Amino acid sequence: MGLEIWQVDAFADRPFSGNPAAVCLLPAWRADSWLQAVAAEMNLSETAFLVPRGEAFELRWFTPAVEVELCGHATLASAHYLWASGRLSPDAAARFHTHSGALTARRRKGAIEMDFPATPAAPAEPPAGLTAALGFEPVSVHRGGADLLVEAASEKALGAVRPDFPALAGIDARGVIVTAPGGGSCDFVSRFFAPAAGIDEDPVTGSAHCALGPFWGGRLGKTDLRGYQASKRGGHVGVRLAGDRVVLSGKAATVFQGVLSATA
Repeated sequence: MGLEIWQVDAFADRPFSGNPAAVCLLPAWRADSWLQAVAAEMNLSETAFLVPRGEAFELRWFTPAVEVELCGHATLASAHYLWASGRLSPDAAARFHTHSGALTARRRKGAIEMDFPATPAAPAEPPAGLTAALGFEPVSVHRGGADLLVEAASEKALGAVRPDFPALAGIDARGVIVTAPGGGSCDFVSRFFAPAAGIDEDPVTGSAHCALGPFWGGRLGKTDLRGYQASKRGGHVGVRLAGDRVVLSGKAATVFQGVLSATA
């Protein structure tokens, strides 16, 4: 009997935009080596695996190279899958047990809202080699959770960043968030690089906004913000600050539905 697997574009209002994630529902956990092999085969920035647990689901995320502790876009994709497949009723909350604690997603006003832990960033000394690896002089450097948050002077400067990915992979961080003030339709812009995790540049990174939201909320004096991740595919992320939590919001679109051989 095959296993259901979907590909969903997250933080996207149409297919072929935003950040793609695979979502695979399992009756029970399989070996980590098998999970990692499936993620490598899918070759997307994240593959999410779900296992039912009462009225909720256990959720784990894998890049093509490693398991990660938190992933926003693959959580959004997982919630979308549960509603679109009929596993959850449209008005039910999607509840997940993860390595980062309990996460909840709900449908609201045509989007999906996710309740995540905030990861406020504190000022930090730039690690050796960071400036050379990024190719520009940061306005400021902060560390938020496992990531570095690097401020660029402008949206134009952010768009011009061309990192040395092998050098960046040697920096002591899960990933490097580069951000700058936004204009027009967004409060801030960002890009996210994680070559050490097998992802040179992630299209849209929900978990990075757990740090970006508090950072820009403090700068701008706002609790409701709109960010744009300026990758080639790009995507908007809504951020609402709620104490030690952030509520991230975005849309999702199904790209395909398939069956994965259980004996692969």
